[in-house]
Amino acid sequence: MPVYDIRQLKKELVTPQHSSAFGSLITGERIELGVLRYKAGEGAKEHAHPQEQILLLLKGRARLTLGAEVFDLGPGQAAHIPPHLPHSLSVLEDAEVVSVKSIVGGAGHRI
Repeated sequence: MPVYDIRQLKKELVTPQHSSAFGSLITGERIELGVLRYKAGEGAKEHAHPQEQILLLLKGRARLTLGAEVFDLGPGQAAHIPPHLPHSLSVLEDAEVVSVKSIVGGAGHRI
């Protein structure tokens, strides 16, 4: 299906082994898009994966740790996460995030 209404897609805990991200995913052959929601105080503990990832914060505020660097993100700010780089996310205010991942080895967000 080439056109989706993200509001109508199933919502799920996307990566419960390391994150509280809750939202919807659209998965293609080589790329995956997630529209994810986090409550303040939630986030993703440090992890790394073979997928390249881009995060775009639509609402709220979050602190992103990429390796040894720390970035405070607000609405409209995006971050590129290279493959295999340890990273974590601490949500400071309720947030809505767009996450785009390449698909490596058949896995996107569901790693």
